[in-house]
Amino acid sequence: MLVLGAAYMLYLAWGTFRSSDVIQEDHAREGFRSGLLLQFINPKIYLYGIMSMEAYILPYYSGQPAVLLFFALLLAFIGFVFTLAWAAFGSVFRLLFSRHARTVNTIMALLLVYCAVSLFL
Repeated sequence: MLVLGAAYMLYLAWGTFRSSDVIQEDHAREGFRSGLLLQFINPKIYLYGIMSMEAYILPYYSGQPAVLLFFALLLAFIGFVFTLAWAAFGSVFRLLFSRHARTVNTIMALLLVYCAVSLFL
């Protein structure tokens, strides 16, 4: 499995290095509704909520429904804010990467080669 994993990383590195400098954009929009529904099947959100409540809140505030409701709303708000931040940074990085696509592809390919080689060290 180690050799197969390294070979796959090298394959990805080669594909990344050879990829086009042009970032193709699809201007077809799925819409707000599909993006909203996608958030309800995102497992990271469920893990974030469960682990936060279990590790940080329930040991101190179990049996207090008003406080638990407050923390649930707080966690939802924090998740919303950081989802917006993720989208904003994604937009900024898309612009940056589209301007310097060849350099970014080369760096990413070299990092993949490093990861593949480091598996054996």
